[in-house]
Order: sequence, then structure tokens, then C-alpha cells
Amino acid sequence: QDAIDRKEKRSETFKTAVHGLETGTPALKTEELGRRAPQWVRDNLVTMCMRCKEPFNAIMRRRHHCRACGYVVCARCSDYKAELQYDGNRLNRVCQECYVFLTGHMVLEDREGKHKGILEKGAAEVSGRSLLCSSLQLLDKNGKGGTRGWFVIPQDDPLVLYIYAAPQDVRAHTSIPLLGYQVRDLPQGNSRHLFQLAQSRQVYTFVADTEELKRRWMRAMARSAAGITHPEEGEDAD
Repeated sequence: QDAIDRKEKRSETFKTAVHGLETGTPALKTEELGRRAPQWVRDNLVTMCMRCKEPFNAIMRRRHHCRACGYVVCARCSDYKAELQYDGNRLNRVCQECYVFLTGHMVLEDREGKHKGILEKGAAEVSGRSLLCSSLQLLDKNGKGGTRGWFVIPQDDPLVLYIYAAPQDVRAHTSIPLLGYQVRDLPQGNSRHLFQLAQSRQVYTFVADTEELKRRWMRAMARSAAGITHPEEGEDAD
């Protein structure tokens, strides 16, 4: 009978964990958070953070447990502490959602943003600390049409080109690692200032508004492609 009870308990734990993954709701009732120890979701039941959905890996994104709800979360989503009644009101590591519920404190925007990658940061914020930024057009493969956007090479990630739809967007929609690419000049066609990034079979064709802007982008991309991460001497970063 003990063996049957243990098996049923494990089965219920698994069902609770799966239900949490599917619905995004805590295993504990809201009113029980902090008052009763949660049933921890086992590490091997999840492959991504149960809050932000980012995949786990062994080095950069490790698994942690929220001591309030028992969810498996990443370091960024569990970088909070709250007093838990079931643990003698001692401070414990909790996820952001439980922190807000238990303390009543809203998470400050700068705290939310301090761990964000550049892809998640606003265009204006990244542009303010960039090696080069401006509007460009990226042509499609047949060279007849394309997408105009805001292009940035950030100072703190100088080997990558980030593409925003607009200068005030809050998230980049595309990034291109520049290391190893060749920068090619193209003849001016129909008053368009054209240049390319090429690596193996991958080719990107860009259109700049002026010849001077085209030359600046070609220099910046060539330096990034060669692994040079500091601004050119005698030239301020944009």
C-alpha cells in the first residue's frame, strides 16, 4: 500500500507540474503563496524557464526554484527575495510574479532591463551608445524590393548588426553576426548607393541614402567583420 501511495503521489506531482506548464498558473492557490511550502517542479520536467519561456542551458541560463510557487525559473526571473511565512518569515529566493504578490512592490523598469540582451532593448537606448546607427534599406533576394529600417552596431556588442523597424522601437526584429563577412562595394544604380555583406552563399544587399553614409557603413561593417571592437581613432561613436 505504501508503494501504491508513493506512486500515486508522484503521478499527481507530475500532473501538477504539467498543468502548470500548460496553463501558467501556480500549483499552490494564490492565498497559499508564502504560507505553505510548495511542491517543487522537478528539473527534468522542464526545458525552459516557466516564467519567461527562455530555454535553459548548462552555462548561461541555469535552473532555479521559486521558494514560493515551486516553479523552475532562470536566474533573471528569480532575482528577487521575499519573506515566506512557512520558513519563519525569512527571506527566500522567489520569482518576479510571487515577489510582486507577496510584497506588493512593483518591479522597477531599470531592474527589469538590467539583464536584457540588446535584441530586447529599445532602438533609442542602443543607438545612444553605438559605433554607427542610421536608416538603411535591406533589399530582398531579387534586389527589386526591400525593407527600410533602423540599423545599429552597438558599442557593447560591436560584432553584431541589429535591425529595428523604426528608431523608437523597443525590440530589434533581426540581428546579423558580422564576424567573417566580406564587405563589397557595388556600382551606383538608379541613384542608389549599394553595398553588400557576403559570406559563403549568404548575401545581404543594403541601400544607403548618401554615398558618404554608405562609406561609413562599409568601414564599420568591415571592422566588425574583422573582429575589431573599438571605435576608429579620431572618430566619435554615433
